[in-house]
Amino acid sequence: MSEVARAVSERGELVLRRRTDDDALELRVNGVFVMDDVETSSEELLASAALASVRRPERVLVGGLGLGYTVRALLADPRVGAIVVAEIEPELVAWMRTGLVPSVLDDPRVSVVVGDVRDVVLAQDDASLDAVLLDVDNGPDFLVYNENSAIYAPAFLAECASRLRTGGVLTVWSSSVSVDLEDAVASVFGTCAVRPVPVRLQGRAEEYYVYQGTSGRQR
Repeated sequence: MSEVARAVSERGELVLRRRTDDDALELRVNGVFVMDDVETSSEELLASAALASVRRPERVLVGGLGLGYTVRALLADPRVGAIVVAEIEPELVAWMRTGLVPSVLDDPRVSVVVGDVRDVVLAQDDASLDAVLLDVDNGPDFLVYNENSAIYAPAFLAECASRLRTGGVLTVWSSSVSVDLEDAVASVFGTCAVRPVPVRLQGRAEEYYVYQGTSGRQR
């Protein structure tokens, strides 16, 4: 295991490292595995689930830059006109801009706001987004930052819903089954679609999950 970059902020330690066994680039926050560049199907499904559910995905907000795979999947769809990315760690944005992480930020459709996704969502106008994608933790039961628990609560999910246009979708990634998250999404949107995602993680069979609610407000 070789370290590529390390940064320390008020929230803790961010480490980018290269695994020697498979040459994968791996991101860890406070010692917790967040993602690598080998198994990216869940990040890509987060994007494809949103894109498949929206007729005109003109403006999308993504909570969590990660290694850029969700944004990259969104950019592959020519219908996507603009992507706002909320990333709380400025160092991660800097690593991507300097090439330590392959960049998705040079596409003119992408704008990055360094800050808490809750603040970024609240700064959006009502009914201004076609999709909100949340991938800021390993899910509500495996938080990268403890304060992120509020992101999965009905109050914030309702704020996301108010920023969606008619037929817009909220799509949330989780590394495990979360009945509480399903109930929270359903309490805001009336129903919640749950999609399991089978993955191989460092040789192990795992299953991740995508939770989705759709806005029923008329446009």
